[in-house]
Amino acid sequence: MTLRSLAATAALLVSGAAWAFHCPADMKKIDEALAKNPNLTAAQMTEVKKLRADGEAFHQAGKHQESVDTLAKAMKILNVQ
Repeated sequence: MTLRSLAATAALLVSGAAWAFHCPADMKKIDEALAKNPNLTAAQMTEVKKLRADGEAFHQAGKHQESVDTLAKAMKILNVQ
């Protein structure tokens, strides 16, 4: 039973670390897309910039799932994979 608990804990830690590295990659994709002056409305641009900032704040707070989810919304508006 103890071995299973340790394995489960290790799996959670590794998956959390994977999300932590995912956030900066998504932020970079968003920044690169914004640098190309995408054809967005003013409202869309405002929303993307807010989502980008919120995603970074979540990342810095260690809330990586929230960060990934928030950054995904910005990427969807920008049509970035």
